[in-house]
Amino acid sequence: MKFLMAGGGTGGHVIPALAVARQLKARGHEPFFVGTAAGLEAKLVPEAGFAIEFVEIGGLNRVGLARTLRTLVQLPVATARMVGRLGRSRPAAIFSMGGYAAGPVVLAAVVRRIPMVLMEPNAVPGMTNRWIGRVSRRALVNFEETARYFPRGKAELTGIPVRPEFFAIRPKPRGEALAVLITGGSRGSRTLNNAARESWPLFRNAGFRVSLTHQTGREAYAEIAREFAESGLEGQVAPFIEDMPAAFAAADLVVSRSGAGAVAEIAAAGKAAILVPFPFAADDHQARNAEALAREGAARMVADREFTGKRLFDEVGALAGEAGAIEKTGEAARKFARPGAAARAADILEELGRLKPNAT
Repeated sequence: MKFLMAGGGTGGHVIPALAVARQLKARGHEPFFVGTAAGLEAKLVPEAGFAIEFVEIGGLNRVGLARTLRTLVQLPVATARMVGRLGRSRPAAIFSMGGYAAGPVVLAAVVRRIPMVLMEPNAVPGMTNRWIGRVSRRALVNFEETARYFPRGKAELTGIPVRPEFFAIRPKPRGEALAVLITGGSRGSRTLNNAARESWPLFRNAGFRVSLTHQTGREAYAEIAREFAESGLEGQVAPFIEDMPAAFAAADLVVSRSGAGAVAEIAAAGKAAILVPFPFAADDHQARNAEALAREGAARMVADREFTGKRLFDEVGALAGEAGAIEKTGEAARKFARPGAAARAADILEELGRLKPNAT
């Protein structure tokens, strides 16, 4: 059977879809992708060995008037092309991660009456997935509270795909130095980078022994690495960490943004975390993700505007100074872990494909 994988733009949309596509391919099916040439899918999908077709479409949520008008002009044209494409390829079902790239695909699927499954990684669904939820057969969610955004009976708590190496991480005893991993994602985070630099003299002058592993992003790496070498602290600075599961395994505490992928990896690894939501995320979904963990004692949450070097120092000190706090926080985080998300999504797609009379 053929399956169309829709959605893109960021790694949070593309990487889970690739995990589901690999499951489908391993079962003998033919997954293919639709996305935009400007999104991360244009690089990651071909590298993974899957076919991709591009659709010309922009966003509608929190964009300027000019972009909104351009998207409204593009949408009917892109949808008409997708109606024709679906008629030729006749996929058995469609899997959507949401995002503006999924819009024309979903509209075309409604016209062609092709069953859809969506996966919503965030605590609060984006604009596209909120709409798709009304017409999709199933909604696979990462947080229990997300089910309320979809029609009764459609949502299933599956989590989102996370590499198995994260689930294999076992609790580690703390060493003499508290191991802190700071990561603002592949591009880094200016807020996290600045707070880390401001915290160095505080840790050093307090005699609080830490070992810092800091993913800075490529743009800020050279300057931060030079300054860190002069800080007198233990640890390492890297523009990008290739083996992130190994970095998580070595850490006692993670300082991170709270995108869905990062939160899912923290939960799978069972790590205590200080989460600093990106304040400009669509629908403020990073704050909602962080709040879901913070309510259950599974993370500490600090607003971006409040995250200074002093606040980082204080939060790390508070967790390290309370007996068992880091361990308890990590145990609470692991309760949010959902293994087998990609396999479950593939199961549901196969079920829908077998029900569809024109499946190929």
